[in-house]
This record gives sequence, C-alpha cells and structure tokens, in this order.
Amino acid sequence: MPVRQRIRRVACRLIAAVVLSIAGATPVAVADPAAGAPESDGSHIVSMRPGVGRQLLVTVYSTAMAAPVELEVYTAQDISRPAPVLYLLNGASGGSEGSNWADQTDVVSFFADKQVNIVIPIGGSGSYFTDWHTDDPVLGRQRWATFLTRELPPLIDTTFHGTGANAIAGISMAATSVFQLALTAPGLYRALGSYSGCIRTSDPQGQAMVAAVVGRWKGNPLNMWGPPQDPTWTANDPYLHAQDLHHTTLYISTGTGQPGPLDTLDQTRGDAGKLVGQLTSGALLEAITSVCTLQLRDRLRELNIPATFEIRPSGTHSWGYWQQDLHNSWPLFEAALDR
Repeated sequence: MPVRQRIRRVACRLIAAVVLSIAGATPVAVADPAAGAPESDGSHIVSMRPGVGRQLLVTVYSTAMAAPVELEVYTAQDISRPAPVLYLLNGASGGSEGSNWADQTDVVSFFADKQVNIVIPIGGSGSYFTDWHTDDPVLGRQRWATFLTRELPPLIDTTFHGTGANAIAGISMAATSVFQLALTAPGLYRALGSYSGCIRTSDPQGQAMVAAVVGRWKGNPLNMWGPPQDPTWTANDPYLHAQDLHHTTLYISTGTGQPGPLDTLDQTRGDAGKLVGQLTSGALLEAITSVCTLQLRDRLRELNIPATFEIRPSGTHSWGYWQQDLHNSWPLFEAALDR
C-alpha cells in the first residue's frame, strides 16, 4: 500500500478517536489500517465533525462521483470492540427537507445500546442509488452503486473498527435500491430490509414508477438506464434476479394505504398538513407498494427463497411505520450480522 494512503488511513482513525473523545466516548484503539485493506481508488474521508452524542458528521470524497458525499455515522455502543455496520438509506428525497432517518425516527435512541455502527448517507435524491449511464444536467453524476458497494465499506470498516459484516435497509425508492445493491455486490450484505418499495423496474409499470420518481426530482430517467429497451433496465430488476438472493436474510414490509393506527394527529404531533399528506399521496403510494410486495412474495415462494414479510392490514407510506419496520427487522439483522 502506498505510504500516502497508509498515512491517510491512520489519520482517519486518529481523527475519529479524537472526535469521539471530545464527544465523551472512549476512543477506539488505532489498528494498522493497511491490514486486509484493498488498494485505494482515491476515495477518502475528507472530514469528521462531532454531532450529538455518538453522532459523527462525516464527509467522504467519492472518486466515482467526483464529489464529496455527506454521511451521518452513529458509532457502536462500545467503540473499543469491533462492530458490524448497518447502512440506512433514505427515500427519494435523499434525506433532504428533514425527511431522513435521524429526524423522523428514534434511530439514535433505539441503537444507543447496540453493538453496531449506523451509517446514513445523505444525498442521492431521485437517483435510485444506482450507477447512471450518463451525467444528468440537473442531478449531476450519479454513481451511487459504486460508492456504496466499493468505495465506502472499506473506509467505514477501517475508520470505525468494522467486523466486515454488513446489513442494509431502505424506504420507498431505496427499498428497491437495497435489492439492487445486494445483487451488485454478492456477499457484501448479510441482510437487507425493504420497507414500502416496488422492486420490479423493467416491466411497463415498473418503468413508469421509476420515471415518476426520477422526474419528481427533475432528473431524466434516460440518463439513468437508457431508453426502455436498454438491457440495463432488466439487469437492474431484482424481481428477475431474485434467485441470487438465497443467502441473504430478507425482511420486506408494506401497508395497504388504508388509514392505520399511526395516521392520526397525535402521531404527526398536531401537524395537520403532514397527516393530510399521509392520507392522500401516502395512501396512494402504499396501495401501489402493497401490490408490488405481494408480487415479490409470490416470486420468492416460487423460488423457495426464505423471507420475512410484514404485510400490514392498514397503514400509509410514512415514517411511523418505517420506524416500526426497523424495530421489527433488527433481530433478524442482528442474527445475520453475528453469524
């Protein structure tokens, strides 16, 4: 490993230890970052800043995207011991406008006593967290699959004392992406959680859904996977490649769009506008994902692939239910990460 790369990785570990010490945590021991580390492609941690408690605000330079990517990292309970990593992907907004795991759920308190590093990338609105064919005039260069599966994991493991065991979960748009990422990098994720998503992307309905999501953020789906007949659409359709998921622990959930116990003013803290959104667009979206999820359930049964499905009799496309899904899927993730 080049001397410059070794120095950079040691520096990252030292910075993390100092930042965590300032935040009141016990600093992690600095191991030899060259041990077992792959050759660098130029991606590196640019900065780390302390947040609240064990939160670190991390900036990583992605060579694939030729741009910095922001992360929220919540370190494991005992940072003196190795810990696996759970990657949590935000939905179509990429975490903007307050629509992210940290702001909308109890992810911080829920994992406070758990021996796992939580990594939440910020950004990627309308991107499907995939590698695009062409740079988009509005959304720019999108190489999220390369970043998330090749560039980021070794940096996280080296800096935060990772065990090499990973799980990934995502909501809405990202509930599709987690399958695509797992298929892109076989063996990288031991478990995945897909909350309220549609994984079919290459049939007419799937292509229409993808186009609507990308277009909502002013992107051009032709720049993502090309025209509808381009084979990249089928290559990125997890429904067509589900047979390759045999060795991954799967948790898949959806509501039906009918108002449920979390669709009340109490649950939205008196925010009437938010509740109206849940009961209108949130109801429609969840009704669609319900159909998609039932199709996926039938497909996995045909292939004899084990999976845990949580199909609620009610519930909209909203954060309260995704928080429940995270709680319910964690025991499965934990078992997979520890095996």
